[in-house]
Amino acid sequence: MKALNLAEGERVLLSVAGGTLVLESLQDPIQLALSGKKFASVTAKQVEEISLEQQRGHAKSSP
Repeated sequence: MKALNLAEGERVLLSVAGGTLVLESLQDPIQLALSGKKFASVTAKQVEEISLEQQRGHAKSSP
């Protein structure tokens, strides 16, 4: 596991390519979200505006 830089309990994907067995490390989605590159941002005001807009839409469509 040390040679592959894997920790106990980590998920891996095993596949066969031709006559070769391939082992790929699968990143934990939470860890990926925390350490991955961020590509968007939202302010608290934008979240509030979207929330109010969605609530108005649901209020109009309910009996």
